[in-house]
Amino acid sequence: MSATPSRKELTHERIVKTASQAIRRSGYDGMGVADIMKEAGLTHGGFYAHFPSRTALLAEAADHAGAEALSRLGEAVEQAPPGQGLATLIDQYLSERHCKAVAQGCPMAALGSEMHRQEPTVRHATTGRIKAMIALAEQQVRLSAGPEAPDVAVRDASLALVSSLLGALVLARAVDDPALSRAVLKASRAFLHEHVG
Repeated sequence: MSATPSRKELTHERIVKTASQAIRRSGYDGMGVADIMKEAGLTHGGFYAHFPSRTALLAEAADHAGAEALSRLGEAVEQAPPGQGLATLIDQYLSERHCKAVAQGCPMAALGSEMHRQEPTVRHATTGRIKAMIALAEQQVRLSAGPEAPDVAVRDASLALVSSLLGALVLARAVDDPALSRAVLKASRAFLHEHVG
């Protein structure tokens, strides 16, 4: 039986959750520590009681954002009817709802182009979650392809799938034309169902 979280642990968690949404919404440099603390309902002065640096917060926020998004995707796949896990993964990731929910959605699609400029600890946290997403995709591709499919083919298809999901979502979010955004999502879902699912 685990102990009830302390007030400090709950506050720490609130800061991380707030930061994870803020970085997805505004980018890594879009909000400073003072802004994040204010949004969390806390004073700026309390920050260093929880984190040794802004980078430490960003690493935790990136990890939290990735875990949160991956958990939702994994739950959707688990609840899918038998044989529909891969299709569900594609449909959930490339849904209009996910496209609009930037602050709650996949951080890799929201922040991918900024990652190469981040500190190693932030990149490491994100890389771990990307690998977990690839593993989830690989599990579903393997189930879809069957046990006779070569491991290398399953791995390559999984890498291409994750890359395609991320790229399609980035493009759908980038345009200011809602009809084009929906068309990108729809066409990408159809293509991936045909060629991967």
